[in-house]
Amino acid sequence: MSTQLNDPLTRPLTKNIREDRRPTDMAAYEANDGYQSLHSTLGKRSPADCLQIIKDSNLRGRGGAGFPTGMKWSFVPMEDATPGHKYLVCNADEMEPGTFKDRWLLECDPHQLIEGMIISAYTLQADIGYIFIRSEYLLAAQLLREAIADCHAKGYLGDNILGSGFNFELHVHASAGRYICGEETALINSLEGKRANPRAKPPFPQVSGLWGRPTIVNNVETLCNIHHIVQHGAQWFQNLGIGSDAGTKLYGISGRVNKPGCWELPIGTPIRDIFALAGGMEQGYELRGFLPGGGSTDFLTPEHLDLAMDYDTIGKAGSRMGTGTMIVLDDKTCAVGFVKNLVEFFAQESCGFCTPCRDGLPWSAQVLDDIQQGRGTSEDMNTLARQIGFIGAIGNTHCALAPGAMEPLASGIQYFREDFERHLNNGHCPLCHEHNPKGKHDSQHKGQQGVSQGVAS
Repeated sequence: MSTQLNDPLTRPLTKNIREDRRPTDMAAYEANDGYQSLHSTLGKRSPADCLQIIKDSNLRGRGGAGFPTGMKWSFVPMEDATPGHKYLVCNADEMEPGTFKDRWLLECDPHQLIEGMIISAYTLQADIGYIFIRSEYLLAAQLLREAIADCHAKGYLGDNILGSGFNFELHVHASAGRYICGEETALINSLEGKRANPRAKPPFPQVSGLWGRPTIVNNVETLCNIHHIVQHGAQWFQNLGIGSDAGTKLYGISGRVNKPGCWELPIGTPIRDIFALAGGMEQGYELRGFLPGGGSTDFLTPEHLDLAMDYDTIGKAGSRMGTGTMIVLDDKTCAVGFVKNLVEFFAQESCGFCTPCRDGLPWSAQVLDDIQQGRGTSEDMNTLARQIGFIGAIGNTHCALAPGAMEPLASGIQYFREDFERHLNNGHCPLCHEHNPKGKHDSQHKGQQGVSQGVAS
């Protein structure tokens, strides 16, 4: 992944990240103003003042939903309304296909996350924190544990931090390894040692979360912003963005571009400018479309390249900014296989709690496989349309996993229907790696319900 030389006041999240990706240790972090916010906040600002700064900053969650962070935090009962533990949980699971921005932060600058979590916990008056990390992120977990040990040695974690009277303990917890753990209540269930099924809401985690106690769950990138905002102020953060959204954003691109990577840019940067940083499409390939925010977002096309990459603009275009990490569809890749791979992934990752997701996603994946392999009929397109209409509707499923899985399918049919028609009419597609003559398959495959283990990543 790539980075640019950063002005620390305009590229706060990546100012410590070096081209060789060597992790920033305690000495290097403190030498570049690290833990300055901790020293100037604990015991010197009230939690209420810190919360107001976060509200005024207009920071929106960077995990995908874009919900205002300050508003989310304001739902946590403060003062002595709920005596006992409060929890702060960092969602570092990062299982969204095509997304790798949090890994960059975790592996290259672990102290940034820890300082952000301490300031966040102080604001919320939470005394216990967990970093719920994807189990495959072994290096990141190791670096975080080492950084936590260094913080204990410096008095930045534990009891009476910096003599402020504030106590906070922080732990690293390896994920159960399921996509559904990225949903905050499923994550909480997993932390409690239960099956990672999403919970019904209300009650919301801010009131009754981990072990029934007030709990805030935020994404890595979100929490990394907190101490910068408290240190430099809400207006500074607002001025970093372009348009109505505030701050910077980690944008990424994967696929047939010359320089796949991740860059910290002002939120609202035009999509075309992000593609330019990626060096454009590889020689011999043209852009057909892209998923703007990971595998569970709707396709956009070249006509959308001049749009601002922010929450509202991408929403009005019919998709979601999501994680801000784009997956490219090129002109030599069949949209049927592209979408099928994603739907198979989401079918595999369903928690199995509700019928539309548990049974509907494997059914959709099987229909797509039939189409790709030359066994499809025109009725299969009607079946997919019914699935999109039912599974894709928010409220028909227990959580948003299945509706998210339908987004690339619905938009894939909308924008690239000719790929589906080629398979249906000819039994194969010249863009696919395998050209299967229609009807040349064993009929037993038609009834198979197994889902491929292939994962889009």
